[in-house]
Amino acid sequence: MSATKIGAAAALARLDGWHAAEGRDAITKEFRFRDFNGAFAFMTRVALYAERHDHHPEWTNVYNRVEACLTTHDAGGVSDKDVALAHFMDQAFAHFRE
Repeated sequence: MSATKIGAAAALARLDGWHAAEGRDAITKEFRFRDFNGAFAFMTRVALYAERHDHHPEWTNVYNRVEACLTTHDAGGVSDKDVALAHFMDQAFAHFRE
């Protein structure tokens, strides 16, 4: 089942703290943690969700920082799959701020 492109602007209207990527139809956000262990635990939680939903982020990790970029390659841009993954990432991150 392929996803339908909704575009970054439509996605950003439904999300907090996410930004449009430069030069492509994608959304980005940086997550900062207390330490590497927090960042890695977050990535593990997100990876399990991503695998279950067959929708994987583009991301990098440097020590306590995770930079995520979401787009749906099959749709040629941002889709509802990206919004769902962004919401999950935000909810997962909230557990690390408590």
